[in-house]
Amino acid sequence: MRKIEQVSTRIAHQTPWMTVRADEVRFPDGSTGTYSVLEKRDFALVIAESQEGYWLVEQFRYPIGRRVWEFPQGGWGAGKDGSKEELAASELEEETGILAGGWAHLGHLYAAYGYSNQGFDVFHATNLTMGEPKREASEQDMVHGWFSDVEVRAMMARGEFVDSHSIAALALLDQAKLRQAQTRR
Repeated sequence: MRKIEQVSTRIAHQTPWMTVRADEVRFPDGSTGTYSVLEKRDFALVIAESQEGYWLVEQFRYPIGRRVWEFPQGGWGAGKDGSKEELAASELEEETGILAGGWAHLGHLYAAYGYSNQGFDVFHATNLTMGEPKREASEQDMVHGWFSDVEVRAMMARGEFVDSHSIAALALLDQAKLRQAQTRR
């Protein structure tokens, strides 16, 4: 099967954090159209687990106009760079003050591949040591707290834990734990 082909491209909007591209494309049937693409750098999401529960952060998310609970997550700021592992450790410490002694990479997912190239790496952090958060100015309203696994799943059922990245990450953790349990048999 033929794929969609790019005929031309132009930058429609650009900031230090993202670029919106307008691509003229040709579809497999020969018709043409415009495909808008949001380009953003990948980010890291961290499931920090202790005592059969997780550390979450809550903050106001401007685009949806409400506060939400989610796993710590974020990307490198403009002009910064490093490995995905360094990013995960940095985000966890920045948002919660937590340092982890154990790390496992659970997988790489895409945030919204229907219109964006941005992906994210999911990490499982264990052997946690508590410290003080080092939040950025844009995170000054952020709080963090520990929730049991049962509480997090109940929050999902009630529509209180709605971050799709966090929910997908939890599914990756469930799969990793299932594989681990099957290996022990």
